[in-house]
Amino acid sequence: MKRLKVWTGAAALLGMTCANASQLDAPLTQFFQQRLAGISEKVAVTVKTPAAQLPDCPQPEFALPNNGRMWGNLSVMVRCGNGKRYIQVAVAASGKYVVAAQQLPRGTTLTASNVTMKYGRLDRLPPRAMIDLKQATNATTLREISPGQPIMLSMVRQSWRVKAGQQVQVVASGAGFSINSQGKVLNNAAVAQNVRVRMASGQIVNGTVDADGNILINL
Repeated sequence: MKRLKVWTGAAALLGMTCANASQLDAPLTQFFQQRLAGISEKVAVTVKTPAAQLPDCPQPEFALPNNGRMWGNLSVMVRCGNGKRYIQVAVAASGKYVVAAQQLPRGTTLTASNVTMKYGRLDRLPPRAMIDLKQATNATTLREISPGQPIMLSMVRQSWRVKAGQQVQVVASGAGFSINSQGKVLNNAAVAQNVRVRMASGQIVNGTVDADGNILINL
């Protein structure tokens, strides 16, 4: 009878833990699905923080650290009213990434003919893996890369599309509108990389470099 009570208590505790954890499962999954839209078609979030340490509020707000990572083991800030807490999660995301289509000796310029896209688990890739063919445009390999091997940004030298001090066209677009303006680039950047631009007003904005050297900003 004593053993039965122990198992009953353990089962009740396990059930309570799962119930508490599930309160954040749905909003966290939606949070990462929105941020990975267009990158990953399949996202699964596992909360690793013990249930007793999870915040309990009906409408939590989430935020990610500014390190650029959106999958794997992450620390997520949860804001509930005026309070905030950090929890640990594991984000599994599946999508396409860039691999070598053939043997690439050191010094090879990447083109559409020698790289291709492969579908798989993004969270199992090494850090800074290429997930967009635009990132490979005119890049030169710094080491030999085997066929089928994922290509990391650290494996290549990017050709700068814009350079610090250069005047560029800035295109800000949103729902049903588009605004063109001029600005000065503050850092070197390749196609599909982020860049900071000082506008004529003195305001500094962040955007992405396109193939034509324009800076795109989504509002």
